[in-house]
Amino acid sequence: MQPDSQTPRRTFSIYDSIAIVVGIVIGAGIFTFPTLIAMNVFSGWMLAGVWLLGGLVSFVGVLCYAELATTYPDAGGDYHFLSRGLGARIAFIFAWTRMMVIQPGSIVMMAFIIGRELTRFFPMGSYSDALWAGIIVSALTALNLAGVKNSNATQKALTLAILGGLLLVFVLGALVAEPAAAVPVPGGGQTFSGFGMAMVFVLLTFGGWNEAAYISSEIRDPDRNIVRSLLAGITVVTLVYLLVNFALFRALGLSGMRSFDAYHAVVGGTLGSGFGALISGLVIVAALSTANVTIITGARSNFAFGRDFGLLRFLGSWNEKRGTPTVALLFQAGVSFLLILLGVTTKKGLQAMVDYTSPAFWFFFLLTGLSLFLLRHRDRDRPRPFRVPLYPLTPILFVLFCAFMLRSSLLYTGRGAWVSVAVMASGALALAADELFTPAAT
Repeated sequence: MQPDSQTPRRTFSIYDSIAIVVGIVIGAGIFTFPTLIAMNVFSGWMLAGVWLLGGLVSFVGVLCYAELATTYPDAGGDYHFLSRGLGARIAFIFAWTRMMVIQPGSIVMMAFIIGRELTRFFPMGSYSDALWAGIIVSALTALNLAGVKNSNATQKALTLAILGGLLLVFVLGALVAEPAAAVPVPGGGQTFSGFGMAMVFVLLTFGGWNEAAYISSEIRDPDRNIVRSLLAGITVVTLVYLLVNFALFRALGLSGMRSFDAYHAVVGGTLGSGFGALISGLVIVAALSTANVTIITGARSNFAFGRDFGLLRFLGSWNEKRGTPTVALLFQAGVSFLLILLGVTTKKGLQAMVDYTSPAFWFFFLLTGLSLFLLRHRDRDRPRPFRVPLYPLTPILFVLFCAFMLRSSLLYTGRGAWVSVAVMASGALALAADELFTPAAT
């Protein structure tokens, strides 16, 4: 195979990359986590504050990633940054954890959410959720195998549909519905602890903006467009989240937002109960969007992983004609199918496994932030199209917040954090095998 067939082409426009940022962040979480967040805040001002802080924290992270992605554009994203900053071994363990649990777990979680909603209307027996999940994974993988143009067009359509649906919720809640009566909510004395838990859910809802780094080698005019897509994407997301929560709060009040039927209440209460199905459709579209982007970026990090390590070299092939990492996509789908089978027998185990990878996620996020300092010191003379403003204060804030979230996720998962440790340990064993059998590759 010719070398150029192993190199991604710059096919993503600024609008494609913004759609990826917005599409992966605004997922099914915005339809679930506002209820959990409302349970942990005790005033409208506190509700607005945690969402605004979540946007600001994400914005700080975006600035750090913008420097890394424009200085070291590569399909490996975080994996590439960790490899350059902290070495191939740390990068290997990160990529292994991402490949085996984080990405396929996220894909399967979205697929099960879609399956649950579709089962409301098209049940397929006792295992309906899992059957629908398998169909969704197969369809989205096939779409991406068909070519990058097809997946891009689908992603932009899904993103526009999500934004349109959330705009409808805003209009109905902020302009049509009668304002909710002020109802006192309990728990005002637990403001600090409630704030900490609320931020955990807020940051989960904002999660995914860093995925744009995985298409940095495919974005046209990367020196400008990587930064613009990240900043524009997180700005759009923050505004959408603030507007939607304002609408829910105005129409339902804080006590009403604490119900998992909050969205149905706003839409059904203004348009009629028959329109409640619109929310199910919106959840499906949001989950499809997140799953599709996760497939796109997960396969690209696996492709980068395969380029660098002998035992996984089969993943490092690129289909020049279609603009896709074909083998990496198929491998990712295979792991996802295994997780679906696991979900059939131990649904709680699947949810726990997905949730419990959170400590590993924040641990490697923190290490990526540290890599920025190391690479600034080590590559002083390297051209940097974008530099983090107020360096070193900005990345210090990012690293400190990652440490806070790592601690919070460890407290939240408890003993479940050992699942993350086990995955990383298996990655260390795989690394040892790679170094033993293919020493030239490392």
